[in-house]
Formats: sequence, structure tokens, C-alpha cells
Amino acid sequence: MEVDRRLVGLAVVLLVIWIGFDIASGGRFITPRNIFNLSVQTASVAVMACGMVLIIVTRHIDLSVGAMLGVLAMIMGVVQTDFLPQFLEYNHPMTWIITLLVGLIIGAAIGGVQGLAVGYLGVPAFIVTLGGLLVWRGAAWWVTQGRTVAPLDHNFMLLGGGIEGTIGATWSWIVAAVAIVAIIYAAIMERRRRLSFQFPVKPIWAEYTNTIIKAGLVLVAIITLNAYHLPERAAERILEDRGLPVTPENLMISHGIPIPLLIVALVAIVLTIVAKRTRFGRYVFAMGGNPQAAELAGINVKRMTVAVFALMGVLCAISAAISSARLQSAGNDLGTLDELRVIAAVVIGGTSLAGGVGTIYGALIGALVMQSLQSGMALLGVDTSLQSIVIGLVLVLAVFSDKYFHRRYSDPTS
Repeated sequence: MEVDRRLVGLAVVLLVIWIGFDIASGGRFITPRNIFNLSVQTASVAVMACGMVLIIVTRHIDLSVGAMLGVLAMIMGVVQTDFLPQFLEYNHPMTWIITLLVGLIIGAAIGGVQGLAVGYLGVPAFIVTLGGLLVWRGAAWWVTQGRTVAPLDHNFMLLGGGIEGTIGATWSWIVAAVAIVAIIYAAIMERRRRLSFQFPVKPIWAEYTNTIIKAGLVLVAIITLNAYHLPERAAERILEDRGLPVTPENLMISHGIPIPLLIVALVAIVLTIVAKRTRFGRYVFAMGGNPQAAELAGINVKRMTVAVFALMGVLCAISAAISSARLQSAGNDLGTLDELRVIAAVVIGGTSLAGGVGTIYGALIGALVMQSLQSGMALLGVDTSLQSIVIGLVLVLAVFSDKYFHRRYSDPTS
């Protein structure tokens, strides 16, 4: 049975990190409240990590994602606080939709321009995006002349999670049920597909075990998130708005799944399907495996490069919306050093810097590892400077690990 040893090892590392921080913090790490906060805090980096997988798979890199997040957050902030109120009333239902569309379009344009420089002009992605890091960080300051943009639209802020930015217990259970059915269906269809092409398949017991583990993880996640209840005052306000009696039983209102986590799940599912089941995804991995052979096979490598970078820009816009909504404002330092966190998450998750190899779900686990380290150290009161040292060492270790696995498993004698 084929097993992704690196991914299994990463899952074990994540479990050890969680247990270690829980013991060190006196049982404060593995709690419904902290798991909820951890999922929300991970969302922004996780979304960008999904796009960075495709960038690195094609043998490129994007150092400008943090700065793009910053400038897109500022632009969306200005659109909803300064521009749209001239035409729409404050907190108009269309404000957040228009704002997000503007961010997505500009994000795609920024990414596309950088992709043009890389694909058609032949400038190395490292140089293009390093310049982009400086340009977009300066542009973020220029857009607002250094001021923090607030307050943001109420509906827009729901994208960042928080007290109202969740779907509640009932809808969380519905999402869980749909997810479990999808897991079972995907396992059945994948087995049938492999059998139809006479590909080797896993033993049936292994398929059952794999499916049960995935479904179990979904159930544990939902139970944990539903176990985190709203603060009493917030629950009282909601009950009063709904005209319900304020009783101890009614006050136990669950948060459920935060909206940022739903966004991450949606992005991950879509990009996984794109990577594994579409021509675009096959072209991306073909480019990463051997760019010259891909071009000789008829793949328009230049156009694909533009498309991948434009997609990265779109995902940066989504992350910008999540980050600014979570903080309920858009500041000039938003996204600072996020490029390093994203790259570290992707490499930790098994994406090879040599190109051609990478998975979306691996990047998600890598993002969770990075945020778990940061949140755990913050929970223990570790100094910020020491946190940066640890994160930097983890990044170096991740690159070393990538080189080690690449040498070991690409060597036929190993």
C-alpha cells in the first residue's frame, strides 16, 4: 500500500506540537476556544499557501504575496469606507460584494502583470516578485497616506470570523454530513476509476480505514467547534434580537464553523480538483516536471505562467479580505512577512522547491503547523523576537528537509 511517509510524519509532528503546548500551558492549548481561534488565524496564510503550491510546482516563487495582501486590503478598505458610501448607504447589502469583486479583479491584474514579466519577458520570478514586494508595500502606504482604514462594512467583517462570522451549530452539522458523504463518494469513485484503468488499488480494508479516519476527523472538528459557545452578553443580545427568552439553556449558543474556515475549505477543494482533474492542473505539473518537454508537447508555458500568477493574485485578495475583516480594519503593516510564512507552510507540506511535486492538503497542514507554533509560543508568553527566531529556524529546516527528501527519493539506488 502506497503511503505518503512525509505527510504522515507531518501529521505526527503536528500532533506532538499540540500535545506539547497543551502540557506546557496547563491544558489551555487543546480547547474549543483555542482551536476555533487557531482555525481563524490560519485561514489567511492557508488560502495563499494553496496558490503558492502551484507557483512553486511550476519552478517559480512569489515573494510579493504579503505585500499584495497589504495593498489589496487597503484598496478594499478605501472602496468600502470612502468610495461606496458616496453612492450607497452605510452597511448596504451590496457593499461587501462590490468591495470583494474589486479586490479580486485588482489582485488578478497585479498577479497577471507579474506573470507577464516572468513568462513573456523572461525575468526570473525571484526578481520580479522581490521588486513587487517593495512596490506593493509602498503602494499600500501611498493609497491611504499611512492611515488605518476603519470602520469596515459590517457584512464584510463577517468574512473574518468573530462572534457573528460563523454558521452556528445546525449548519455546521449539515456541512459535516455533506463532507462525510463527499468523502465516501470520492473514495468509491476513485477506486472504480483506478479499477477501470487496471491501475493498482489499495486493499479494501485500507480504503475503509482511510475513509473512517477522514470522516472521524471531520466529526471531531465539528464537535470541537460546536463546543465553543458565544460569550454570555453576545448570546443575550442575539436572543433579544430574535425575541427569545433569556434562559440558561438558550444562552448556550455554539459558534460552529467560522466563515474563514469555510473559505479555506472551499479554496482547497476547488484547487485540488483543478490540480488533479483538469487540463490546467496537468499542464501545471507538466511544466514543473520538465518545462522544455512541456513546451515541446504543445503547452503554452508563457500563458500558463501568467494564469498561475494571476490566480495567486486572486487568492491574495481573498486572504486580504479575511485578514482585514478579522482585524476589523486595514492597516499598512497587514501581511508583513506573510510571504515567508506561506513559503514555509508550502515547503513543510511537501511541495518541492525543485518543482513538479506538491499537494494542496499538504500546504494546509503546513500552514497549521506554522500557526500552531506561533500561537503556542504566544500562549506561553514567549518573547516576540524569540518567536521570529523559531519560525526562521523552522523555515530553514523545512528547506533542508525538502532537499533531503528530493535527493533520497530521486536517487534510484536509495
